[in-house]
Amino acid sequence: MTPQPKPRPTLAYALCAILLASAAPAASAAAEAAATAVVDSEIDHALVWGRSIDRISSAMAVKLGFQVRPGRTTGGVANRYVRFGDRSYIELFAIESAHPQFDPGMQADQALLRGGAGSHTFGLRSGALDAARERLRQQGLAPTPLFAAAADDPDGDGAGHPPRWRLFAFDPQPLSSHLFFIDYADLVATPERALERRIGPQHPNGAQSLSGLWLLSADVEAERERYERMGYTGLTRIRLPQIAARGYCVPVGRKHLLALQPDGAGAAADALRERGPQVLGLSIAVADLQQAQWRVERGYETRLSGYRGAWGEAFLAPTRDDLGLWLEFHAPKQADTPCRAG
Repeated sequence: MTPQPKPRPTLAYALCAILLASAAPAASAAAEAAATAVVDSEIDHALVWGRSIDRISSAMAVKLGFQVRPGRTTGGVANRYVRFGDRSYIELFAIESAHPQFDPGMQADQALLRGGAGSHTFGLRSGALDAARERLRQQGLAPTPLFAAAADDPDGDGAGHPPRWRLFAFDPQPLSSHLFFIDYADLVATPERALERRIGPQHPNGAQSLSGLWLLSADVEAERERYERMGYTGLTRIRLPQIAARGYCVPVGRKHLLALQPDGAGAAADALRERGPQVLGLSIAVADLQQAQWRVERGYETRLSGYRGAWGEAFLAPTRDDLGLWLEFHAPKQADTPCRAG
């Protein structure tokens, strides 16, 4: 068999290359900075696998109305992006070779997905990455050493400049889904990058941001304790009758994670039985909910019903077969719509 070149770590999955490394000395940080680092974090992105990169891209663009941005194919694994105006995004992955080169993170996801579509990994962004890592270490968690983009990263500024991104994960993971923290360098301003920042987040369906992640587990009370241990407070109880799930709404910066477990028989229980803990859904804020619903109904050739969800008026797109998870579209959150459902 012809030796294959070693794949370049992707932005998100590079974190898994360090899971077997020995722990590095903790970065020094002021106590007060460490105390608030995690609370100041924000939802950054979710990693979603499709059965092929063209199939998942087509579902996102044609059926759902997103603009899908190009990525790269490395070691037989392709990725593409759906970027939003607030810097959050969805990263799409798919196997495009009979002999793909997986890093440990990809192997872990594929062991759960078995070649299917879905998501088990997400990232939170923190502008105080070193302090966040130290605070989590002080809480008895197990953050990995920091890992950075390579000096020859084709999307970075090259040698002599800060790496385009830095991140750390956990070994073992504190949550049922795979979590990592990430931060980005300020890149050199160029006309091409300015154009990408302006045009990249313009979506035909009016999508504005990735506002929430639905994280399914078998024991939401254990998950609640772990979030509080990590420094997230203000959790409120929530129910999602549209998928028969209940749990907690976890404030993360201006957005929320929904820590869920099945609430009796129904879609959530079916999903947990089929694939265990997972990223069960994504909530997307759109400028015009009626316009977004019209596009999705045309894309899926079906009528959809709305409901009042955690972010106010919303509808659920029938994306489980295409994406392995659900997409919820909702109107921009109003001041009088706290994180609640039902």
